[in-house]
Amino acid sequence: MRHFVFRWLVTTVAVFVAAPIVGINYGDRLGCLLGASLLLGIVNAFVRPVLLLLSLPLILVTLGLFILIINALMLKFVSVLVPCFQVHGFWSALFGAILISFVSWLLSAFFRGSDGRVHVLTHHGQIKQVRGRVIEPGE
Repeated sequence: MRHFVFRWLVTTVAVFVAAPIVGINYGDRLGCLLGASLLLGIVNAFVRPVLLLLSLPLILVTLGLFILIINALMLKFVSVLVPCFQVHGFWSALFGAILISFVSWLLSAFFRGSDGRVHVLTHHGQIKQVRGRVIEPGE
């Protein structure tokens, strides 16, 4: 559940960042932004994999660039379903999808540890001492 909430918040921040740049209108209402981000996450989780599978030949021919088109269509689809969330035109959807993907990737990478899991950043006042010995190669 924590991972789901984290992904939802990351998507919300990404849409919030992209909105004024590409002209996405959510009426400056937090509820609309949260709802659209939630629906975008659900659509990306369930509809997008089916579209990716069906369009696999196009994705291969375009060397993956068609995935950008699919991401734009998902953003435009959310704007059709959520009345207060408006994406004006295909180009706004395309640039918005690119920007949302980039910001989501950046935020996720910032909070992801080397083990691939999401970790909350904390501050530790002391460094713990560890006892042991170093094994040199060839011993």
